[in-house]
Amino acid sequence: MVSNRSCLTLAQEATRTSSRLVLAAAIGLGGSVASAWAQDVAEQPRGSTLCTKLPVPCDAVIAHRGASFEAPESTMPAYLLARELGADYLELDLQRTKDGELIAFHDDTLGRNTDVAEVFPERAKAPVSAFTLAELKRLDAGSWFNEAYPARARDSYAGLEILTLDEVIDIAEGGDNRPGLYIETKVPEQFPGIEADLRAALEARGWAGESTTSREGATDGAVAVADGPGRVIMQTFSRQSLQALETTLPSVPRVLLLWLGEGGIDAAAADPQADTESTADYYARQQVASSEAYAEWIDFAKAHGAIGVGPSTVQQEHDGAFSSQFSYADLAEPWMIGMAHDEGLLVHPYTVDEPVDFARYRERGVDGFFTNRPAALLEFYDRPAGDPADMLERLGY
Repeated sequence: MVSNRSCLTLAQEATRTSSRLVLAAAIGLGGSVASAWAQDVAEQPRGSTLCTKLPVPCDAVIAHRGASFEAPESTMPAYLLARELGADYLELDLQRTKDGELIAFHDDTLGRNTDVAEVFPERAKAPVSAFTLAELKRLDAGSWFNEAYPARARDSYAGLEILTLDEVIDIAEGGDNRPGLYIETKVPEQFPGIEADLRAALEARGWAGESTTSREGATDGAVAVADGPGRVIMQTFSRQSLQALETTLPSVPRVLLLWLGEGGIDAAAADPQADTESTADYYARQQVASSEAYAEWIDFAKAHGAIGVGPSTVQQEHDGAFSSQFSYADLAEPWMIGMAHDEGLLVHPYTVDEPVDFARYRERGVDGFFTNRPAALLEFYDRPAGDPADMLERLGY
């Protein structure tokens, strides 16, 4: 005899299979029929309610490396500003120093956004992991921002330090708002065992269990994500790291990040980048090889306990604005979001900065955004929190 639960599972699987067959057929149709199908799907209200069943805020505002449009990424003012604005999560890339300290830093090397070439000229191209924490603390991680974005430059950004995980936690705990942490295991193959290191670090700070009992909860009306079971979300592009996190931090929500191409979802054949074509335009025209190729990653995420996926997005052109740098293949098309939702997975796309793009992807049904501009996203969600420039002044920057 087949149990009621088994019958339900079989029925759900049949529905999913049918849905995927329809998707595959639509993708293969081309022309006006496929366009009409896509338009019909786009116009259907998807309004995911998964956030009401999972320990994650609805319409999540995930401050990508902090408020990194207004301040140098992954630095003190970027995270302080994101917290004060009312972001739900402070996002960071986790790496490990030569002497075993966990830090928040994105790039594999230090040349783009520090003065490593001046301080350690013979090691300018060495990986982050080749430096001790004391050596990294000698670097200026802020002046590059003033040079790159003079309209948002501040003298106080010069000399900013690379932060440890503990220092980011201090920021998350240090104000009226209590944002959570959205942590990526960055190039985890370079840091064997980093998942276990992270578990130890979170446990030491009271961030790995069911509640943070070492401090009082957030005040009424303030962000209180850090006071609940969704205080930490782990994210990774690596299937191996997702599996390691499943074992090492089984009670911590996990998200599989989605990328098109080598190491990610299989891409359809495409013409090479033209000499006159921007990198953003080149990536924007890339397509998945098939619906089955996309479904493989969705199925893997589901099978290994992920609560969501983080797909890349295509941004509109904004006259050379900051966000135009962050345009990739569109892995958050309506049918893709529908497939993820059908499997009970949240969709948090990266990295979206402009209201026109917030609106476009929200209409498709996403559950929140990674953004360099949390102030703009909070305003879009009718949660305005004040002027970032004024807040930076009050914070001492």
